[in-house]
Amino acid sequence: MSLRVAVQMDPMEGIDIAGDSTFAVMVEAQRRGHRLHHYLAPHLFYDEGRVAARARSVTVRPQAGDHFSHGEWEVLDLRADVDVVLMRQDPPFDMAYVTATHLLERIQPDTLVVNDPASVRNAPEKLFVLDFARFMPPTMITRSVDDVRAFQARHGEIVVKPLHGNAGAAVFKIGRDGANLGALTELFGHVWREPFMVQAFLPSVAEGDKRIVLVDGEVAGAINRLPGKGEIRSNLAAGGRAEATELTAREREICDALGPELARRGLLFVGIDVIGGHLTEINVTSPTGIVALDRFNGTNTPGLIWDAIEARAARV
Repeated sequence: MSLRVAVQMDPMEGIDIAGDSTFAVMVEAQRRGHRLHHYLAPHLFYDEGRVAARARSVTVRPQAGDHFSHGEWEVLDLRADVDVVLMRQDPPFDMAYVTATHLLERIQPDTLVVNDPASVRNAPEKLFVLDFARFMPPTMITRSVDDVRAFQARHGEIVVKPLHGNAGAAVFKIGRDGANLGALTELFGHVWREPFMVQAFLPSVAEGDKRIVLVDGEVAGAINRLPGKGEIRSNLAAGGRAEATELTAREREICDALGPELARRGLLFVGIDVIGGHLTEINVTSPTGIVALDRFNGTNTPGLIWDAIEARAARV
């Protein structure tokens, strides 16, 4: 079964093919005979009942410096001309991102969108995770410095991070003395209109932040991400490094609890983050890490993703 696939993502020129998950998924799609088109989120539009995108066909190859070639520009009707849309542009999860989910929701069920746009919209990484609070570290969401001071008085060292950030950006650790807490809270209030997240600091982050990938609710594998020197952030984009790992009994318990709900919501490709047995995030917008995971484990996670997509597309 050859599928027509439109990939909504960032510019092809900026891709690091050595680690980019979307590129790996595209290579696997092409290997299976699926036809690929590429467009940027600003190229998505609505016109008298039709949801379309200004797009170009794209051919990908794992060759550094020569990893893609584009065809001519054309307008794709995302309902009539496409079988699958991969929504894979990087956050921020802002109103532009939310608007894209509303537009893509209109082409369903005729076209399969991965991940399901309504579910993506309703499952921001640091809010959806609250549905599974029993697995989380102590957590607060607020805009109040007084609330944060009270939280710190209960838990000592804390971490403050934006509610809709990504890749470890603007994640700060506050020590027991609370130095700079007021200034940091004030800064967050000026930069973001949303509340921010505060969590008890987990010293076990020094032993790694585990990224576990689930495909259609089933565990595909995991990597352990270790912080760089002088860092608390273990995100690979923030200088962390990956190592092979296995799941603990606690982590399997977390995955068993999340898996059925992810599958039910149409969240086919998800990455969850676990530190010291505590669930910290559920990444549904544009999860990463599968290239490193497959390198360590000798697996083919893009193949699992396409198995799930093809199965669902066959039912559309």
